[in-house]
Parts: sequence; C-alpha cells; structure tokens
Amino acid sequence: MKTPIHGQNSKLRISFVAHFAYGPLIRVDTGHIGGVEIQTSLMARWFANHGYDVSMITWDEGQPDGLIVDGVRVFKMCRQDVGMKGLRFFWPKWTSLYRAMGKANADVYYYNTGDLGLGQIAMWCRRHDRKCVYSVSANRACDPKYYALEPLRERILYRYGLRHAHSVIVQTRHQQQMLREGFGIDSTVIPMPCELLDTSGCVHPEISCEESLHVLWVGRISEEKRFEWLLDVAEQCPEITFDVVGASNANSDYASALTKRAARILNVKMHGRIPHAEIAKHYYRSRALCCTSAYEGFPNTFLEAWSLGIPTVSTFDPDGLIAKLGLGWNASSVDELVDRLRTAISTPEKWHAASHAARSYYLKNHTLDATMPKFEKLFLDVVG
Repeated sequence: MKTPIHGQNSKLRISFVAHFAYGPLIRVDTGHIGGVEIQTSLMARWFANHGYDVSMITWDEGQPDGLIVDGVRVFKMCRQDVGMKGLRFFWPKWTSLYRAMGKANADVYYYNTGDLGLGQIAMWCRRHDRKCVYSVSANRACDPKYYALEPLRERILYRYGLRHAHSVIVQTRHQQQMLREGFGIDSTVIPMPCELLDTSGCVHPEISCEESLHVLWVGRISEEKRFEWLLDVAEQCPEITFDVVGASNANSDYASALTKRAARILNVKMHGRIPHAEIAKHYYRSRALCCTSAYEGFPNTFLEAWSLGIPTVSTFDPDGLIAKLGLGWNASSVDELVDRLRTAISTPEKWHAASHAARSYYLKNHTLDATMPKFEKLFLDVVG
C-alpha cells in the first residue's frame, strides 16, 4: 500500500456512488459498462491503494453486502429491476440508496452521473453533514435546455443536487463555461484518469498503405452515438475493416435495426460487448478510433486510444484539443469522416505525427500520477 500524499488524512473516508460500477470493479461484464464506470472503479482502487478508507455503492448484482474488492468495500442497493412501477422510485430504490450511504459512513460521497441521483445524494449529505462531490461526465449535464426536456422530478432533483454539491468537477473549459452561464455554478477543471491498457501479447501492424486497414468504433449503440453514420462511412470505404466493440445497454428498435444493417455490410465486424481487459488488441491493430457522437463529455475511449498512440477521427472535439494539438482529425458529416479516415490511412507521415502527439498528450495529462493527486487535494479541501 502506498503512503497518502497527505499522510495526516489517511483515514479520510470516501464513497463512490456508482450504480453500474460493480462489473468494472471486479473486471466482469454484468451487462452495463461505460467510461464513467471504468473511471470510477479506477479512482476507487487508487484511493484504496493510497491508504484511504474507500467504499463503493452499486446495484445488487448478487454480490455479498460489504464485499471487499482491491481494498474497496462494496455496499449494495436493491436490484435495479425490482419493485412496483410508480412506487419503486421511492421504495426500494431511494430507500436502499440511503441505507447503503449510511453503511458507507463516508466523509465524502462522489457521484459522476448527471441525473436525479445527484439530488438524492446531496440531500442525504446535507442532512447528515457530509460532503457531496459531483463530477460532470457529459456536456449535456451543463445545459439547462437539455434538462428542460426531462421529467419534472429529474429536473428538480438534478438542479437541487447541482446547487447543493459541495464541489463540482468538470473535464473541460467548455463544460466550466456552460455550467457558469447555464446554471450559475462554479466548477473545477480536472482531467479524468485513464490506465494504460495492457498490450502484452498484442500484435501491432506496421503502419503502411499495403496492409489490412482497421478502424475501431467503441461505444453503446444508442441514438446520441449515431452508429448509422459509421455504417454510412463503411459502405463508402470498402477498403477499410471497421471493428465495432459495444452493444446497446437496453433493447431498442434503433439498436436492433442498426445491428441487422451492420450484419449485411461485409467490412463491418461486430464484436459485441467484450471484457474491458480484452479491448487492447482491438485498439492496437487499428489505424484510428472513429467517433460519430452528436455529443460527449470527454470520452474514455479517446484516452485509451491516445495512450497507445492511436489518433482519433471524430465528430466531437473536447475543448478543441484534437484540432489544436493534432491528436487526429475532426469531421462534421459522413463525407468528412470518409475524407479524414482516408487521410489517416494513406499518409503515414501525418499518421505518425498525430500518433506521437496523442501519446504525448496522454502521458502529460491523463495518467494516474498526473490526475489523481488533483482529486485527492480537492477531496481533502472539501472536508477542510
């Protein structure tokens, strides 16, 4: 166990409220996984490894209550799918959350999802004189226009949580500006951590125009990810193999229709949801990571790709970093995605420049050593 940077605070109790993070914490696919859950479990392990009393609150996935994983004690709520419709919002979901928060008995509760859960957590912390830290995961969480479209209880509880959190963390200057202008909330910019993927045993092809060309797409098949754009691109680029890692977190007509369409496109390979530990081989053989999202926060997939020197070709550019630092190529339409991907795979000198820039940016800004002391300082300052 490593010594805490602030040794006198080694008994600080930190609880991560992360409903779907049990799977990433134990490194098993439980049916729902995303960048938020991967980052939260990574942060929890880091704090536990540095001498802090760390817990995590998740859905009941069949695990024993109070199970310890890598030094993190897991307290479970109810199962996600239990209860009577209309009533289960209050019981057993809300009540089991509060019961688990009481068991955790933490000084600081950290939450990383922009929904009504933030209000529930902030309310409990206010009542029990504990601290609530909220970390923004997506740009839409900073936009009051988005929440105007949500159900009333979602709007009320999210706004309550945003105004009563003791500290708000954002990933980009753009999010900071949106929160200030949209909600009048001040925030602290802290880059999110990303662990370097284990590439032992992976075979990395030399970058040359003659070899098989692979482009990677990773994510949920949901409307904001615009998976149909990738399929449009694939149909125009038969010379490229598009590896798709991910699936829908919930059954939908949208996901079903696009999955069937993808099966008919010969150069699209659907790998489905795979354990996170196995994703390195897909990054490692790819010339680029392709993002087709309408909006994001700061995708964990970008950080994973950049950590291996894989540039991005993306419709989303956090704080304009891709364009400003040359971490890949930006696009705003299907035709532009096609053009930028062909640039990436047909000009080795440009690819190498982007690869070097991406790797350098990751090492400077998003390793555990670069990011976690900033979270540690903020938590200690909040407790005061």
